[in-house]
Amino acid sequence: MKLGIVYTSTTPELIGYVNEEIRKNLGDTPEILNYQDPSILAEVREHGYVTAGAAARLVGMYMQAVSDGADAILNCCSSVGEVADAAGDLGRYTGIPIVRIDEEMCREAVRLGKRIGVLATLPTTLEPTKNTILRVAREMNRHVELVDGLVDGAFGIDQEQFKAMLCAKTGEIIDQADVILLCQGSMAYAEETIFEKFGKPVLSSPRFGVKALADALRAKGL
Repeated sequence: MKLGIVYTSTTPELIGYVNEEIRKNLGDTPEILNYQDPSILAEVREHGYVTAGAAARLVGMYMQAVSDGADAILNCCSSVGEVADAAGDLGRYTGIPIVRIDEEMCREAVRLGKRIGVLATLPTTLEPTKNTILRVAREMNRHVELVDGLVDGAFGIDQEQFKAMLCAKTGEIIDQADVILLCQGSMAYAEETIFEKFGKPVLSSPRFGVKALADALRAKGL
């Protein structure tokens, strides 16, 4: 079994979390094919939206994974998650499902509460994630209220400083939220800290995304 894991910009921590969840859900047998193009996220940040060129390069990585024999693809960047949605028909046509790391997390947030606090470090991640939450809420016939938690100045700082910033932002919105959702997979290491401090459900994407990937593989009979 081969898994195509597609990143834009990433961190060793994120790769570690994703690989750990793959081992938990699928064991040590899958061959992991990592694909990364940091220019995609850089271009999205610069323009404030997913440009045609950025989308084309991302879809190119999906198709490279298909060419390399991947049985399923996991898209790990929430900023470009809607490109993964658009590429869904390609995945169905080729028989290689393209799974978003964050969609099932968004569904779980809708299951857990009406008021969802959404934490991100970039507007270009915050807005697509909110769009996804609203879409899955419609699909589930539920109404939700979203509370923005945009954390500025988080790039280039260490993990402890970042956790402190996330906790501070959570403290600002916690009274307005039933559940806290961490938009970026690289935030996963702060999930437990925020939960312990505030006592409300906190969701990060790697565990949900890899479980959805495993479900997609089982649906193929693998």
